[in-house]
Amino acid sequence: MTRQGEHWFDDAAGPLVRPYALTRGRTMGAAHDLDMLTVVVVTHPAPILRRVEPEYAEIVRLCAVPQSVAEVSATLKLPLAVTKILVGDLISENHLIFRAPVQADTGPGDINILRAVLDGIRRI
Repeated sequence: MTRQGEHWFDDAAGPLVRPYALTRGRTMGAAHDLDMLTVVVVTHPAPILRRVEPEYAEIVRLCAVPQSVAEVSATLKLPLAVTKILVGDLISENHLIFRAPVQADTGPGDINILRAVLDGIRRI
């Protein structure tokens, strides 16, 4: 075994703490519909973090500036599903606030834009 950064790794198996251990076996978050593009940021003033797991503290540190859930996942090198659960826990405890990604309207206005683009392409 070798030590890389602050995490223990087994050369053949990878991290010794498996993702299900971080979420305590949970596969569903805290009822927040988080998308990979959901933006999360620390609340001001943030309550005292009472969780001892280092991943929670790292998420709070990262989210001092707005981050997407995907960015947090990539930085922590955790699976997206695990990150969603951990972020959801912090949202439930009022450490983070979130904004869901903007959904595109699929109304009749979109057809007119597509027709205008098609007309422009035909003129080329």
